[in-house]
Amino acid sequence: MKRWLLLLLLPFSAMSVERVVSIGGDVTQIVYALGAQQELVARDSTSLHPPSATKLPDVGYVRQLNAEGILAMQPTMVLSSALAKPSLALEQVARAGVKVVMVPGDPDLVTIDRKIAVIARALQKESQGAALIQRMNKALAQVPHQPLPIKVLFIMNNSGMNSMGAGTGTAADAVIRSAGLINAMGNVQHYQPLAQEGVVASAPQLVVIGKSTAQSFGGKDNVWKLPGLALTPAGKAQRLLVVDDMALLSFGLDTPDAIVRLRQAAERIKP
Repeated sequence: MKRWLLLLLLPFSAMSVERVVSIGGDVTQIVYALGAQQELVARDSTSLHPPSATKLPDVGYVRQLNAEGILAMQPTMVLSSALAKPSLALEQVARAGVKVVMVPGDPDLVTIDRKIAVIARALQKESQGAALIQRMNKALAQVPHQPLPIKVLFIMNNSGMNSMGAGTGTAADAVIRSAGLINAMGNVQHYQPLAQEGVVASAPQLVVIGKSTAQSFGGKDNVWKLPGLALTPAGKAQRLLVVDDMALLSFGLDTPDAIVRLRQAAERIKP
């Protein structure tokens, strides 16, 4: 009798397991932190942490999604960053009967708790989510917010594009301000191509680049070859901080530690 009962229950147990596609490196990392990685069947190309996530099938770049690639994984749920594009692709996935859960993508430290809460609720991991939020709040408490008059220039360079400086309205700007520092390009909006006159006028005291940008330059020392950068206070003192792009800009689980590291680098500079 017990054997027959077990056989009857097996299909229902199998049906309760989700097949999840995660879109966004911050989203995927939270899924792993909640202990729900066994439900993942695919991820996007920005999902590189933890390293085990890279073993999952890749459905494409977060800002260049297509519905066919996602649906090919036969998901029952898509957990997607609100920054994912085009939104039409996710609308097509939803129309195909797949549950699509949008995760907040605002570049703000308070958003980290909201991301965890949304993902935990979708995966029915509320207790694990509460514990993770508590852990993150301890990490956030270590982030200094007192103003420090140090000007920081964040530079991004991906293969095939010009070097760009981060102005207002960018995740990099939000990170710099969260550390209590000054964005050297705070007088312009979004990412702007670097020009010698503008770089010299911005007078950064510290330059920050991601690891991917350092690779695209062929080494971090080549950053000083950018127009005008060697003439700035940062260039004259060779003050450069190389960070993990995702940790600093995703406003995910590693962002508080990355901001602390940025602040510590700035504190070593005498205004």
